[in-house]
Amino acid sequence: MLLSRYPESSCDLIRRSHLTDALYLIVLLRVQCLQAFEKISRRQPAQCLQAGMITAVLAYVDFFTASIQRVAVSAVANACKKVPADCSHFVVDSVPTLCNLLQSEDKMVVEKVAACLISIVDSFSSSVDLLDQLCHQGIIEKVLPLIHTGGLTALSPSTCSNLIGLLAKLACSSLVAVKSLFELNVGSTIKGILVTSDLSHGMPYLPLEKQNNQVSEALKLANQLIPSAARGVEDTQIILAKEKIIMDEPRFLCQFSRDILPVLIKAVNSGANSYICYGCASIVNNICYFSKPEMLQDLLKETNIASFLAGLLSRKDHHVLTSSLKIIEILMQKLPDAYLGFFIKEGVVYAVEALLTQEDSSRSTHLLDDIQQSEPQPVIRNKCTCFCYAFDAHRSEAAETRTCMIGNGSLFTFARHVKTTYFTKEVVSSEKGLTEIVQKLKTCCAVLNETTDKSSERENLQNEEYLSTILSEVMMELRGGETMTTFEFLESGLVKSLSNYLSNGKYVQAEENMNCSSDHFLAVVKRFQSFARMSFSRMGQSWSDMLLTLLVRKLQNALTSLDNFPVIMSHNFKPRSNISDIPMRHSTIIPCIRVRFKKDEDETNLSSYDSVVNVEISSSLHTIEEFLWPKVSTDMNSQKAESPPSGPALESYVSDGSLERDSTPQSSPPSEGLICENQNASVEPCPKQGSSSSGQAERNTIIVSDNALQPKLVFSLKGKELDRSVTLYQSILQDQINAGSDIILDMQFWRSVHDITFRIAANPETDRRAPNPEADSPGDSSTAISSKNDSTAGFKWQMLPFFSSMLLGKLPCKLDRSSPLYDILFMLHILEGLNRYSFHLVSDERNHSFAQGTITNLDDLKAVVFSIPQQEFVSAKLTDKLEQQMHDPLVSMSCCLPLWCTELMYACPFLFSFEARWKYFQLAAFGSLKNHHGHIVDAIVNSVTERGSPHSRKKFKVDRDDILVSAAKMMKSYAKSNALLEVEYKEEVGTGLGPTMEFYTLISHEFQKSGLGMWRGDLPCEAGTDDAHISRFVVAPNGLFPRPWSASADCASFQVVSKHFHLLGQVVAKAIKDGRILDIPFSKAFYKLTLGQELNIYDIQSFDSELAISLMEFQAIACRRKYAESNLTRDCQIMSDLTYRGCRIEDLAIDFALPGYPDYMLSGSSSGSLNVENLEEYVHHVVEATVKSGIAKQMEAFKSGFNEVFPLNKLQVFSEDELERLLCGEQDTWDFGKLVDHIKFDHGYTSSSPPVINLLEIIQEFGSHQRRAFLQFITGSPRLPPGGLAALNPKFTVVRKHNSNDADSDLPSVMTCANYLKLPPYSSKEKMREKLIYAITEGQGSFHLS
Repeated sequence: MLLSRYPESSCDLIRRSHLTDALYLIVLLRVQCLQAFEKISRRQPAQCLQAGMITAVLAYVDFFTASIQRVAVSAVANACKKVPADCSHFVVDSVPTLCNLLQSEDKMVVEKVAACLISIVDSFSSSVDLLDQLCHQGIIEKVLPLIHTGGLTALSPSTCSNLIGLLAKLACSSLVAVKSLFELNVGSTIKGILVTSDLSHGMPYLPLEKQNNQVSEALKLANQLIPSAARGVEDTQIILAKEKIIMDEPRFLCQFSRDILPVLIKAVNSGANSYICYGCASIVNNICYFSKPEMLQDLLKETNIASFLAGLLSRKDHHVLTSSLKIIEILMQKLPDAYLGFFIKEGVVYAVEALLTQEDSSRSTHLLDDIQQSEPQPVIRNKCTCFCYAFDAHRSEAAETRTCMIGNGSLFTFARHVKTTYFTKEVVSSEKGLTEIVQKLKTCCAVLNETTDKSSERENLQNEEYLSTILSEVMMELRGGETMTTFEFLESGLVKSLSNYLSNGKYVQAEENMNCSSDHFLAVVKRFQSFARMSFSRMGQSWSDMLLTLLVRKLQNALTSLDNFPVIMSHNFKPRSNISDIPMRHSTIIPCIRVRFKKDEDETNLSSYDSVVNVEISSSLHTIEEFLWPKVSTDMNSQKAESPPSGPALESYVSDGSLERDSTPQSSPPSEGLICENQNASVEPCPKQGSSSSGQAERNTIIVSDNALQPKLVFSLKGKELDRSVTLYQSILQDQINAGSDIILDMQFWRSVHDITFRIAANPETDRRAPNPEADSPGDSSTAISSKNDSTAGFKWQMLPFFSSMLLGKLPCKLDRSSPLYDILFMLHILEGLNRYSFHLVSDERNHSFAQGTITNLDDLKAVVFSIPQQEFVSAKLTDKLEQQMHDPLVSMSCCLPLWCTELMYACPFLFSFEARWKYFQLAAFGSLKNHHGHIVDAIVNSVTERGSPHSRKKFKVDRDDILVSAAKMMKSYAKSNALLEVEYKEEVGTGLGPTMEFYTLISHEFQKSGLGMWRGDLPCEAGTDDAHISRFVVAPNGLFPRPWSASADCASFQVVSKHFHLLGQVVAKAIKDGRILDIPFSKAFYKLTLGQELNIYDIQSFDSELAISLMEFQAIACRRKYAESNLTRDCQIMSDLTYRGCRIEDLAIDFALPGYPDYMLSGSSSGSLNVENLEEYVHHVVEATVKSGIAKQMEAFKSGFNEVFPLNKLQVFSEDELERLLCGEQDTWDFGKLVDHIKFDHGYTSSSPPVINLLEIIQEFGSHQRRAFLQFITGSPRLPPGGLAALNPKFTVVRKHNSNDADSDLPSVMTCANYLKLPPYSSKEKMREKLIYAITEGQGSFHLS
């Protein structure tokens, strides 16, 4: 009253009285009361509810600080965990207040309120009236925005999942909730969840797993909104009521279906597991059931529902198959004329018939199994998991015991009903099933198959021209106006025919003949050239108009359709302590398989060993042999003399990993005996020695010559000899896949005992090396190809990595060749190589055209190539499967992947995305998944690593003034260490991520300085060079490439260069291993050399275009001369035109020396100058010196240093472009939206704060140089890691800086270890720009406290 009557007295009252103290005391008492309530609510929640505690606590909650609000909400959440029926009115009345708190800016408050509302809904789930009251109180309107796409980052994943589950429970029983959700367009929310969530990662393998999963809960919600077409007795009333809502308001169903139908279909097509597939299929089934024909046709016009159904019918789960058949029946009932043709073209009819054929074969198989049951075997999980109740909103333990709705045999009965009712022979004849284009392709393919390898030498040319014409017709049919479906593409047999044509008949030969004659070699070359010309032909002006693009996309669709590589997930895996017997008795947290070793019945020279032992899943057969041999060998003297070392010696032998290759990511993929293309594959026994391809020979580079290291035992599983390049664990998994069982790595699997038979090994053959096809081919093949290329410096077909596959007609891996998948993979392997080497191939063709006179102008030698982006070769489905497999906790810990992962990664790495291959590389090289700053991602692996390596980080002090010397000392001490290196500088206090990143930037710049003698474009290294010369950088516009050094060069100078390359290899490898970024522009050719690829004349274009053009023109003139000399007519006109742009070669006055390096004299010429006679020889020697012999020792030094850190061959999964991205990061485009999304604003700033908006605008306006300086100021490196700004870890954070009263006088400061910018609130954008540029320019070169 006093204040209202005399407002001017307020200040005096506060100053002269104790009112402030009293208010503080009241607040303090209220806080203490809340804390007391919070403790009481944990023990006596019901009493607190009855006493009206919720109303009291929430009465003034809006006036509390965030910390006090957390206490208040925690007390309410404790009280509401289980709400008694007589206290429901207290809770309902408080719901509006709780809903308002969901808009709080404090995340912890929102999390607590969400938990409270979830508990309330759980308590009220049995009362429809109470659920309706909650809906009327606005709970749906407040919850729904939190779980929209934008809200997923604000709350924890588990809270988001529970909130989605809250809506599902409301929709299950409350019609008010159903109407509200439809009105609020819940379909867009569900769509956002499905789109932003990875449908193949982290999905529960079984519905029984009690996991919080947003996708699973979203599918439950969708299944509750659209009532089931099936009618259960207990839910009939609520289903009928929901059906009435849909029928009364068709717009609800229409809008909902438009939102989620495309996403559901995409989820299934991307390779989601059976659980997710069933959830998606059941929603599609319900939508089709309740939609009227007109609306249904409109909804499905933008989706390929027939292809979707064909994919579902290829699944094994009976629930998925039944839902698919129901959808087919509905569509045939409502829209028979619209979909019958599509079902034929997409193979739906064929899949239904195949399903019935499968029934007949399964019956006969069961009869054989009953007859042939001999001895007990480990229990195989082969029964189907019931999904009938998987998406009920209320799931109880009793629900798990309910009977499956799909009875025995009902699936096949239903399939027969669908076939006899809708797909009768009268309606679907075999002739009608084939379109005109497929019939044409079948005819052409038959001709290719019949005549592809039957030509005699006399008729060879004529036959090749005829086959080329047939091939042209085939390729033109692909470009025809009629759309060819994936099913038709596969049915035509085109893929196998093309493979057979390109391999000159080798592809379909059953025997593995490794000998390649020169005739066969030249036939493959000629056919590939014809195929390449057709593939590069295009109708328009871009790469998307090429026939190659069309064929790749057809093959990718076919791969997606046929793929059924299994993803094997561990069930509720948790690290537990186990005792392992093999490789040695010790405690391990990795699960072990239980094995009983049995002596072969016919074996008489070995003792029995019937004990059950625990074998670590990563143990190879060699390791098992080391354990078993001393125990079963009867000749103890022989044992002492011949048995391999045990104990510490055995441990070092096994850990080396070079003498034997496991099929884990930690080693290269297997070479023999691996069949892993699908669930129906079978593991073949090891073929005879010497029967593998050249590619396989390269995979097993170690040749065991010591008799003591030869295999002593041969192991078998169920009568099949095991491949020694595969771990026993992987062989057991493959055996169960072959048996068609669902592999569930649960306790039942780990408790099963597996019987393995052993016998003594026969004497191995002397030569274990697989023959090389090029080496085994007749000696004249190299002569033939040389004459074909017309130049010793020309293009060598043997240099193409994929060419040996064409020559041998097989992939460099052991997949089942009888599978249609093999055909697809083989052609993709060839096409990817064709695309990658398109510039080489087109340039080589232009060269021959000039030689033959088709091209007369040297300017026309320039090749204009349209290559397909590598992303076109990536299989999204296989990438998702590999990602899911690698994220399995057991794989993350043990690094044991299924065989198909390693097989495909070796033969066809391009099928997987760069991100997936980067994770695979982390597992293969280092045994863990890390981010780009070296932090281990997986929590389980992290805990294990920290326990296993207490000294996981090493600090090293660096001298800024002598970076190279410091780096050499660092690498000498820690190159072979697994420790994560951190740098600190002398006389500076900074340490951690920022200084370390800057060190790798500084060392990158040191290697680019002139005077080191390392790179092309560098000045000669001379004594007495001044400092000004040393400070300059090598000018290399196209990237750095090693400078050639001749064999006669100064040994001392070259030794220094060699040491620098050795150090460079160490630094590059350590940067990759630790996740650091280098700022060094290597050329593309240098990366190819790093990956072990051989360079040729066309690769010079990538680092010295002027030299490359001159050499290619000289080569073309030399080829024309040879062509004229070899021509019987001796065309005088051609001989007289052998000039270089009108000038005689002799008049060019070119010395026979390496261009740019006059001291590097080329050997092999008696004359000192260039002429038309030695032109070809000159080109050969220049190319040899530039990309081969002249740089060989430098690259050897580089690789030697690299291999000290980790094996260089682990990088083989990357291309040269990807290797640059891995090592040097990427230049990200910074638009405003991306900056807002990937920068965190905290401690006084939000995304809408004026200083923040000014900062983002300034960053966008930066040029390239200023952006690099800004990045180095923030992170220590001028480049972003792979993935760009989003991949920065820690996340780039901007906070408000409070230092002085005048913000305009302060400078911004950073904590580079945390990517943390402290930005004063400058008065204007201009002042901020001035201070920021000053800081990033002058603030480099030291780390101090900010």
